[in-house]
Amino acid sequence: MTMGASMMGSAGAPGADARSPLWLRGGYRVLFGCGALWAASVVTLWVGALDGRWTLPTAMDPLAWHQHEMLFGYLGAIIGGFVSAAMPNWTGRPTVTGWRVAAVVGLWLAARLAVLFSATVPPLVGATLDTLYLLILLAYAAREIFASGNRNKPILIILFLFAAACALDHAAMMGALADPALGVHMGFALILLLISLIGGRITPAFTRNWLMRRGSSEGLPTLPNRFDMAVIGMTALALAAWIAGPARPVAAGLLIVAGGLQLVRLARWAGLKALGDPLVFVLHLSYAWLPAGLILLGCATLHPLLPVSSAVHALGAGAMGAMTLAVMTRATRGHTGRPLEADRATVLIYIFVHSGALLRVIAPLLPFDYMAVIAVAGGLWAAAFLLFLLVYVPMAVRPAPGVRAA
Repeated sequence: MTMGASMMGSAGAPGADARSPLWLRGGYRVLFGCGALWAASVVTLWVGALDGRWTLPTAMDPLAWHQHEMLFGYLGAIIGGFVSAAMPNWTGRPTVTGWRVAAVVGLWLAARLAVLFSATVPPLVGATLDTLYLLILLAYAAREIFASGNRNKPILIILFLFAAACALDHAAMMGALADPALGVHMGFALILLLISLIGGRITPAFTRNWLMRRGSSEGLPTLPNRFDMAVIGMTALALAAWIAGPARPVAAGLLIVAGGLQLVRLARWAGLKALGDPLVFVLHLSYAWLPAGLILLGCATLHPLLPVSSAVHALGAGAMGAMTLAVMTRATRGHTGRPLEADRATVLIYIFVHSGALLRVIAPLLPFDYMAVIAVAGGLWAAAFLLFLLVYVPMAVRPAPGVRAA
């Protein structure tokens, strides 16, 4: 079973324990909602701190806290949800349920609170809880993949490096690293590679399936081949160069080349033909932030028409935020037996997240008060996640209409 097929979802996950409450039958049912709530909370707290409205109770610099929590907090929850949803489909092994799901979610929540209140709680506590959560995800994924002989072993390397990046970022915050940006840059690059790997599988696959169901047999998306592997390799090289020297012209040039190749890759997936299905088209639109952000990041180093922060938000608020919401909405529908159709609320989620990301990227160019624009951009982006909470958490914790919970 491929990553692409796994994300289609299944209402009846292998081995789901009917004795557990429905909301504890798979970590994604809770972690997607927790992650969405945390994303909206972090943006709100950060914008208020940036505007001087309040002081955050963390020992971290507020910007460092914002970066860490969006990367290792929010995305840590979404990775946990993705792993819990994908593993049974990849491996055919039983879904993790019950107290084990509750314990992992509790660990994630404890880590978030410990990091937020690290001015009072010793920072080492938050660092330990934070890293332990990611290591437990790694251990679970490794056990399932090796027990089943599944071929998706590369994700284990990414999970291990992501946990290491989290630990490095905490070490930097405690003054134990010479380069304070190493952990966050490393984690950022790993998430972009995950988007390139998984997004690069599911986007053309779902588009091809949708077009074929409608009788189209010409101009279908090109499925992953050697060119795609070369593009991913070039992207990894560019991001490694950026980690090693973010301000170096060589890194900037590699980022621009990687972004251009990613743009060519995206153009091969027939995205415009999928305009009729928002659940499919949003994958193309979300993935487009990846080449755009890589090119902007390279250009911001060589000729800063836009600041580096705008390029980083194109990749963070754009590629990461939009792609995770695209996957979360589709996966929740598929895994809970709902139709794979985008209703008006779902389309509104997509509009909010993309509008917020775009406004944040172009904020320095607009002839308005900068903080006001940042607040509006953050509000739109946060609204996408709050709407996800209102619409999709009930789907995750309740049976589908006409289906009685076991």
